Amino acid sequence: MKNIFLKNWVLIGTALLVLAGTFYVGMYVGSDRMSDALSAERINSVIHREQGVVSTTTDFAPFWTAWSMLNEKYVSSKDIPGDQERVWGAIKGLTSSLGDPYTVFFPPEESKSFESDIAGNFEGVGMEVGIKDTILTVVSPLKGSPAEKAGIHSGDKILKINDKDTKDMTVESAVKLIRGKKGTEVRLTLYRDGKVGVIEKKVVREVIDIPTIETEIKKVTKSGTTDDSGTELTKDGVYIIRLYSFSANSHNLFRGALRGFVESGSNKLILDLRGNPGGYLESAWDMASWFLPPGKVVVSEDSGKNGNNKVFKSKGYGRDTFGIFGKDFKMIILVNGGSASASEILAGALKEHGVAKLVGTKTFGKGSVQELVKITPDTSLKVTVARWLTPLGNSISEGGLKPDYEVAMTQEDFEKKKDPQQDKAVELLTK
Repeated sequence: MKNIFLKNWVLIGTALLVLAGTFYVGMYVGSDRMSDALSAERINSVIHREQGVVSTTTDFAPFWTAWSMLNEKYVSSKDIPGDQERVWGAIKGLTSSLGDPYTVFFPPEESKSFESDIAGNFEGVGMEVGIKDTILTVVSPLKGSPAEKAGIHSGDKILKINDKDTKDMTVESAVKLIRGKKGTEVRLTLYRDGKVGVIEKKVVREVIDIPTIETEIKKVTKSGTTDDSGTELTKDGVYIIRLYSFSANSHNLFRGALRGFVESGSNKLILDLRGNPGGYLESAWDMASWFLPPGKVVVSEDSGKNGNNKVFKSKGYGRDTFGIFGKDFKMIILVNGGSASASEILAGALKEHGVAKLVGTKTFGKGSVQELVKITPDTSLKVTVARWLTPLGNSISEGGLKPDYEVAMTQEDFEKKKDPQQDKAVELLTK
């Protein structure tokens, strides 16, 4: 299992750019010179970096006082961490003080594990997790994954992993506990809204193969119901594209799916982004460019005080959308709480430009951009550097996207394999 929020700058799901550069935090400097650690004049003057000097007026005396007192007084029956481990712990505290679950420091072992994750080499249960309202939450189980087969749903709150309480647990710590060798089992205690409450799921880990895209043709009878008995499609039928992730190659697969839609003769398209936790920004950007004229804003990157704001505009692959898909072209996008990051970028752009209506439930709300920075050769810092804004300037992180037609999926719907959200989309396209 892993966070899949990648763009070319590695978007963590929603965004991670692997940057070169080394940054030494001031708490490391002087850690081997405790004799004069309480010298305010020495402490408050400068914090050293490998390249250059950063001036500060912050009083670091309390930190060094606490360091000295711990050295002098702390007693434990367990092995006491060495100075270097305590420096890593201090940096973790520094990042957690920002209150951003996506800004995280990785000591050596965790850094190696995280880099393995973003390379796609992992074994686990196949679900994306994130922090929502300070609680560890399932963003989405991947299609066909052990998590999906075990009946885990988007929005399930993870209370325990095996017997370990997840209160105040970071996403990365949770990933480390859930991930494991193929064939081993992990026990998850979950809370599901509604009448379900607390449930326990035992999931056997497997090698995770991330799916990308599927297409389906639904014939529609005159009464408006769908008929899956045949594959031949008339103009009254509905073409469905199910996109499960925004991988590096998904935009090419999506182009092929659009070609199939055009060749089908239908003018009704459903794009299913439910349970899609995101991926590469460039893929979402390319996909939006098939539906929007050149120059239309797809998404903006607001870097705040850093000032490096960027605007991603449609490349206009389709030029004239109606010319490609037909003048009567209609489109619905299905979304839910598992639609995050790149999914929200694509859905938000097509909704606000009037290309598509959204059906389902509110999206996850993962609209921030992270960079992965090397602190030392074997440690790294994942830091939030920007937030995504829709074409109308709405922050994706602030509540996600609200559908035009809100349709919930009940536990009974899951059990009976009913899909009222897709049914509503078909109704809207064919009425």
